[in-house]
Amino acid sequence: MYNVGDKIFYPLHGAGIINSIEEKNILNEVSKYYIIEMPGGVTVMLPVDKSEELGLRSIISKEKAESIINNFTEINPEQTDKWSTRFQENKDKMKTGDVDQITDIYKNLTLRNKVKNLSTSEKKMLMNAKQSLISELSFALNKSSDELEKFLDDKLLTFYNDNLANKND
Repeated sequence: MYNVGDKIFYPLHGAGIINSIEEKNILNEVSKYYIIEMPGGVTVMLPVDKSEELGLRSIISKEKAESIINNFTEINPEQTDKWSTRFQENKDKMKTGDVDQITDIYKNLTLRNKVKNLSTSEKKMLMNAKQSLISELSFALNKSSDELEKFLDDKLLTFYNDNLANKND
C-alpha cells in the first residue's frame, strides 16, 4: 500500500503524487481510494484494492532515470511497417507501464514521424508515451518537464541527423 506523498506511476496518465487516501461510497459500496495529482492539474481516483491490477507502481529510481537518459539513443528499430499492427503492439506496451517499453515507443515513433507522417492514432500514442516518460523522469530526477522534453527531443534530432537523415532522402 502506498502512502500520502508517495510518487507513483499510473500507466494511463504518467507520474503523480498521492494527495490523500479516502473512503468513498460509490454505488453503495465503500472502498478506499488513492487521490492522485497528475501533471497538468489532473486528479485521478484509483481504488486501493485494485491498484496493482491497474498497474500502479512506484516511480523509477534516480539511477534508472539517468540510465534511460544516458542510453536514450540506443534505438530498437524492430517495428512492423504496417501501422495498425504497430499501433496495437505499442498500445499493449503502454498498458504494461514498463518505463523501458514506453521509452521505446517514444523514441521509435518520434523517429518514424521524421521519416513519414504518423497516423492520428499514432500521434496521440506518441504524445501519451512522451508525457508519461517525461513526467516520470521529471519526478525521478527532480528536473522540469520542459527541460527534459527539450533535452530528449534534441538527442533524438541529433541521432536522426547523424544516422538516419541521409538514408531517407
